[in-house]
Amino acid sequence: MIPSDQKIYLASKSPRRRELLRQIGVDFEILMLRDTPGRAETVSEIPHPNEDPEVYVRRVAREKGEAGWQTVLGRKLPLRPVLSADTTVSIDGKILGKPSDANEAMKMLRWLSGRTHHVLTAITVTAEGKMSEALSRSEVRFAHLDETSLRAYCATKEPYDKAGAYGVQGYAAQFIEFISGSYSGIMGLPLFETSRLLQRVGIKTL
Repeated sequence: MIPSDQKIYLASKSPRRRELLRQIGVDFEILMLRDTPGRAETVSEIPHPNEDPEVYVRRVAREKGEAGWQTVLGRKLPLRPVLSADTTVSIDGKILGKPSDANEAMKMLRWLSGRTHHVLTAITVTAEGKMSEALSRSEVRFAHLDETSLRAYCATKEPYDKAGAYGVQGYAAQFIEFISGSYSGIMGLPLFETSRLLQRVGIKTL
């Protein structure tokens, strides 16, 4: 399937993923996985008991992709590729999701302080009901974070919609000593892997 208008569906509400897709010139339409406001999310991002972080992030990305494709079919939308993604932060084999409040954000950031953690972003592209997937794995090392800096950061809005309670592209950039891997993957959409999956289904990225 090569859509004549070169447009895809993005099954994500993340403004960072929108920004990254625009960076490589991909035309997209946001595909909301809820029909009406207030309805429960189609895909749960709650980890299963003792679930490995890589298994978790791949599973959630696949479930978002499957839900997105079913949404396209169910709403009888024009058939275009569906891009889904999920990002998680992992340290000591544990999954750090999005903090619910300042106390949880502080706890996560104290855990990351002075240490190296992993950022995993899984992506899927579904076209004609067939799904392709990829995984980006990066390492990030934080400097030691003092309590004053932690409290100041958690007083901003930045930590609360991001896995691990920080955004690499925001204020938290000043905490990061070292990165190995994909900067765009840490943001939430690894452009190397994304462009190749999209090219397989006929979407031009250059």
